[in-house]
Amino acid sequence: MEETRILFMGTPDFAVPSLRALSREGYEIVGVVTQPDRPKGRGQKLCASSVKQEALALGLDIFQPTKIKDEQFIKMISELNPQFIIVVAFGQILPKDVLDLPQYGCINVHASLLPKYRGAAPIHRVIINGEQETGVTTMLMDKGLDTGDILLKEKVLIPLDMNCGELHDLLAQKGATLLVQTVEDLLNNRIQAVEQDVAVASYAAMLERGDELINWHDTAITIHNQIRGLDPWPGSYTTYENKQLKIRAAKLWETKTKPEKPGTVLEIVKGEGFVVQTGEGGILVTKVQPFGKRIIPADSFMNGYNIKKGYVFSDV
Repeated sequence: MEETRILFMGTPDFAVPSLRALSREGYEIVGVVTQPDRPKGRGQKLCASSVKQEALALGLDIFQPTKIKDEQFIKMISELNPQFIIVVAFGQILPKDVLDLPQYGCINVHASLLPKYRGAAPIHRVIINGEQETGVTTMLMDKGLDTGDILLKEKVLIPLDMNCGELHDLLAQKGATLLVQTVEDLLNNRIQAVEQDVAVASYAAMLERGDELINWHDTAITIHNQIRGLDPWPGSYTTYENKQLKIRAAKLWETKTKPEKPGTVLEIVKGEGFVVQTGEGGILVTKVQPFGKRIIPADSFMNGYNIKKGYVFSDV
């Protein structure tokens, strides 16, 4: 039997397990399309995307168009005659000419339970919003942003102590497994695409400057969700001595002292960190990252920077 021909499009870490899973299943991956190499780090050296690095390791043909709408590029991939185009966090919107190419359509893996959390930052936003469950969805792509018909979904629970990085890695693996199942089901005519319910759709907007700043007047649960939802990137911060202090890990804390001004250090918890007053409740800070420094335990920070009970962190 002739092998199933797949063209894969993806760029960041999230897409790597999906590419790896398709390769492991023995599909004929006729090419991998990813974003051009970008300057990175202090030296601004050109760096390959995570997907390009994986494709090189797998010995696959790689394409890095500056614009996916380029006519020559579209002609070239049409000659590859893919039966599927698989898109996982690619980073460019596909034109109709590309969407119409493959026999089975363009299949996208999205890191939410569509139609909820369409858009660029679903993993960050579900945690920031305090959701207790999310998941992955495979869909048939159309010209809209995450608006295509749904193929399969899988739910996952979000524990109260899970951060964005941990959820990202879990969903990347779940998405890869769901993708393989989706391809198999489509090949065997075992799946029926379902239109999205627009009435319950929501949008996960890109992170903006200012999303990271902790407002100590917010509730403890709001701040805790913000810290989890922005860890490890970009990280949430407060201000210490007019410099950014990133709060890398924290726990909800039941305060037994009388309320103080939000941002005030209420107590020192030996071996763990320090408790900060919020607009409602307390937060036990357990890991921090001083400006320009590495991540350290909060109790080490207290010793080195002389943080004591009564110190007030600024949120401006």
